[in-house]
Order: sequence, then C-alpha cells, then structure tokens
Amino acid sequence: VGLISLPLYPFIILAIKLNSRGQIFYRQTRMGRAGKVFTLIKFRTMLQDTEKNTGPVWAAEDDTRTTGVGKFIRKTRIDELPQIWNILKGEMSFVGPRPERPEFHLKLQKEIPFYEERYLVKPGLTGWAQIKHKLDFHGGMTIKDTAEKLQHDLYYVKNRSLLLDLGIVLKTISILLKKTFR
Repeated sequence: VGLISLPLYPFIILAIKLNSRGQIFYRQTRMGRAGKVFTLIKFRTMLQDTEKNTGPVWAAEDDTRTTGVGKFIRKTRIDELPQIWNILKGEMSFVGPRPERPEFHLKLQKEIPFYEERYLVKPGLTGWAQIKHKLDFHGGMTIKDTAEKLQHDLYYVKNRSLLLDLGIVLKTISILLKKTFR
C-alpha cells in the first residue's frame, strides 16, 4: 500500500501547498498499545495552527477549519496514507481501534467504563468500529458516540483474527470506493 501510493504523493503535496500555507504533513500525539504514546502522521487537511487558540478539539463533520483541498483529501481518506509509516515503525497495524489523542483519552477513560481495554492491541488504520459506527472515519464525536465505538473496539479485541481483519479491510475498501465515487 505504501509503495503503491507513493506516486500520488507529489500531486497531493502540490495540491496542499497551492491551497493553503503551512506544513504538508500534520503530526499529532496519539495513544498506542498499552498506552504508549507515539506521533501519528497525516497529510494536513486543516488550516495551519488551527488549535492554537482553542486547544484540542474533535473535528466536526463540516468543520470550518478544513481547507478546500482538505475536504477532498478527507473524503477520499488520502490524508491517512502517511500512517503507513506508523505501521512500518510498529506503532500501528492496518486493523485495530483508531488511536486517540492523549488529551481526549484522559477524559474518556474517566467517563467510559472499560475504555482502557481498547489499548490491549495496536491501534489501526481502520477497524471494526470504523466500518460499523454511523460516523465511520471522520466526523464530529461525542462521549456517547465514543462509548458506542468502544463497544465495537472491544468486540474486535475479543474476536480478532486474520479472517476478521481481512473482512474489515475489504469492507473499508468498499466504503472508500462508495464515498469517493458518489
């Protein structure tokens, strides 16, 4: 996937640079397996320094901070491609619960029972919660939404297998194709 997507990088980089000022890549601290913190890498889809005045904020579905090119990049999930590097470094896997920001993790573990259990496995680029939850990949989140997604994450942790991972990857591809071409 990493090598296959590499030829797209110059076009993505050019589009980001022509659309807005700032860095091409966005780095963000996330929680990994057993609570280990790592730096997640994505293509930047929002205005530079968007949380400078607000602090950490969950992205909303029609987030005004998202650039024009960023909307397309998020819709097609191209922004996630640099996370292949996180997978190669062993910080993530292709399938698993999505990694959370430490700032949100602290609040979520206090408010949602068993929230810590999702860290028994490596976080993933996609996961059972992403294909099952109504907000799927990107969009606004609430504590209630996160509690619902946790149920899917815990199902995955308990039942993970190569066959389940394959099913999740195939369903993810199907969702991406439907969202991209509608």
